Amino acid sequence: TLSPDQAVAAEALVAAVELGGNHVSVIDGVTGAGKTEVYQEAIAAALKLGKQVLVLLPEISLSAQWLDRFATRFGSTPTIWNSELTQAARRDTWRNVALGRVDVVVGARSALFLPFDNLGLIIVDEEHDASYKQDDRVAYNARDMAIVRARLADHPVVLVSATPSMETVVNMQEGRFEQLVLPERHGAAELPDIKLIDLTKDPPDKLEQPGLEALGPAWLAPPLVEALADTLAKQEQALLFLNRRGYAPLTLCQSCGHRWQCPNCTAWLVEHRLAHRLQCHHCGLAMPLPSHCPSCGAEDSIIACGPGVERVAEEVQTRFPAARIGLLTSDMLTGPLAMREFMAKVHTREIDIVIGTQIMAKGHHFPLLTLVGIVDADMGLGGGDIRAPERSFQLLQQVAGRAGRGESPGTVMVQTRLPNEPVLQALAAHDRDGFMAAVDADRRMHAMPPYGRLAALIITDTDQNRLNEAVNALANTAPRVDGVMVLGPAPAALAMIRGRHRQRFLIKAGRNAVLARLIEPWLASVKLPSQTRVQIDIDPYSFL
Repeated sequence: TLSPDQAVAAEALVAAVELGGNHVSVIDGVTGAGKTEVYQEAIAAALKLGKQVLVLLPEISLSAQWLDRFATRFGSTPTIWNSELTQAARRDTWRNVALGRVDVVVGARSALFLPFDNLGLIIVDEEHDASYKQDDRVAYNARDMAIVRARLADHPVVLVSATPSMETVVNMQEGRFEQLVLPERHGAAELPDIKLIDLTKDPPDKLEQPGLEALGPAWLAPPLVEALADTLAKQEQALLFLNRRGYAPLTLCQSCGHRWQCPNCTAWLVEHRLAHRLQCHHCGLAMPLPSHCPSCGAEDSIIACGPGVERVAEEVQTRFPAARIGLLTSDMLTGPLAMREFMAKVHTREIDIVIGTQIMAKGHHFPLLTLVGIVDADMGLGGGDIRAPERSFQLLQQVAGRAGRGESPGTVMVQTRLPNEPVLQALAAHDRDGFMAAVDADRRMHAMPPYGRLAALIITDTDQNRLNEAVNALANTAPRVDGVMVLGPAPAALAMIRGRHRQRFLIKAGRNAVLARLIEPWLASVKLPSQTRVQIDIDPYSFL
């Protein structure tokens, strides 16, 4: 049964679908408010009119739980579109969508380009999610392209989020998007209590328990360890979040200091101890864990620096030997089926403590989970990315939202060395609107998106000298226009990926500037070697 707030939002969506025409609605509801149930009413209305519906999800793995909820509501399973489909299945789906034989498609961002025969509604779930932005090959934002497609076809589009993006917030404020608010969790569930743990005052204990000495440093502070013990004693479930795959982010030789670097990328190899390998998270290169140092020849001298989720799991297993632990990362779960199996174990209480990365922040419903521990909330707060504070807040808020979604109240414990950071203060106070207002003021003052336009040019080549000549030629012909600033060239933060050297330009202009009109003649004025590639990224999300 829908709550009064849900019913009001559902009525507005159904009215927009029945009226037809282009209209952008935003379901802006706290975590656990029942946003999916609301937009399912819009899906039902579109199907009743004989229209096709597209639902975009940010992660393939999210679709397993979504499919179960859809089947419960509609008694059938929609068509799935993702990268795991075989070539034959993709061909069949493409044809069936074009012939109108498919009513509902759920998929990742590329589903947007299917040849729908009679599309009448697009849903963009978790619209704030950065994975909607494709950075490689043709750069585009699937959320924005969904809005464009709906406008061209003259039908409604629904954006859904507990933490809407700054662009969406501004569009709601300026009246271009309709805001449908769900301010409370569904049923008896309440928002969790969020506590900050200052690691400078409450550091992790020295590991003195039998067997722990060999593990090296600990990563969980005493208040979080005590909360885990209490949760297990009450036979409830806990979730530990660390947005870092593998065992440790850096591996080195303690004899000579040698560090293992990817030969193809400007990046260190990450130790994945469970898989017995070192791996590059940029190009995928993997090698077995070495038995000795290639620089000095020392054996058994390799040490891990810093924690990844595997290392946290190791500490938890040693502290709580009887606890059943489930690891949840993108490289361990390979699609909807694997996620469904994992979720079934959580729901049937075969797992006591879930430990994982951002993949578990995306809309998952854990009704028996009462404790969330954020191992390192400071990751992602620094750097030169204008969206870093917004993105950190969204991610931490989404993770915190996994706690207390059932009948028992939830607690979130956030480990940090920067407890006064505005992101964390807003998180603890559940003050999303205040935080976004501060971000809005900062962006407005510096004419940054959505109050200005950015575009990135990423120039790459396998030969460093040839790349330098190319970027110098581009720099000499860069547009000189009032109100337009061209920054660069400069080596990219990731100066090499997959064997290609990288340099970047950044173009900054006013809100109404059409950047393509500046960039096209600029690039046309320079004859670049065929080996040199240029990627254009309008409204970049990555500055690496």
